[in-house]
Formats: sequence, structure tokens, C-alpha cells
Amino acid sequence: MPLVVDASVTLAWYFPDEQTPKALEAREALARDGGLVPPHWWYEVRNGMIMAERHGRTTEQLIAPALLNLARLPIDQISRQDDTDIFPIARRHRLTFYDAAYLALAQREQIGLATLDAELAHAAAAEGVSLIIPL
Repeated sequence: MPLVVDASVTLAWYFPDEQTPKALEAREALARDGGLVPPHWWYEVRNGMIMAERHGRTTEQLIAPALLNLARLPIDQISRQDDTDIFPIARRHRLTFYDAAYLALAQREQIGLATLDAELAHAAAAEGVSLIIPL
């Protein structure tokens, strides 16, 4: 069964200081079962990479192959989400709209969520969404 993967866990795969066994397990699950992401994931991941480059955590030469590796993973980006599902989650759990979109997608599809964001993970648990990376 596919999973929803957020930018926090995606970026952890490419930065050694953020890699955890659970994040790597999530990558294996995604490679095996496929994943879904909301439209903004593409931008969030690339923004994380360019910010890491600016802070000396990676280089332009490392970003290009990382993006090629990421493109090889079975990740389907949905084209649009209904914001009427996202606003209540964002309000209820005081999440950013971006994070609430990951949770709403996992909830709608009735699949697990992979995140390293503690607030998002707590909200997912409260909403009954299974976590690929347990709290």
C-alpha cells in the first residue's frame, strides 16, 4: 500500500546528519509500495536543497544526482487537493496549511504518513492516521 511522504523525511534521505533508521525504512517502504505527495512537495524538497546549499550542507554537484535518484522513486504527485479538507485539519491541530495537506491526503487515501515533523506526527496520531515513522 502506498504512503504519503512529506518533505522532512524526503530531505533526510539526502543529508547524513538527518538520516535516521526510521527515515531510511520509510524510503524502503516507498520504493517498494509507492508514494503520494501533494503538489507543494516538489517545491518544498527543492527549497530544502537550495537552502542546504546556501548553508554549506550540500553542493550544487550533489543536488543534481540527488534529484535524479528522487525522480527514480515511485512517487505520484497529485495535481490538486480540495482545501475544504485541509483547513479544518490545519485549524484543529494548529498546523501550517502545507503540513495539513500531507495529513489530509493520507486521511483521504486511508494510507500511512511518513514524516519527521513532530507536530505533524502528533496531529496524524490524533486523526487516526498511521505513522510510518512512529513517534
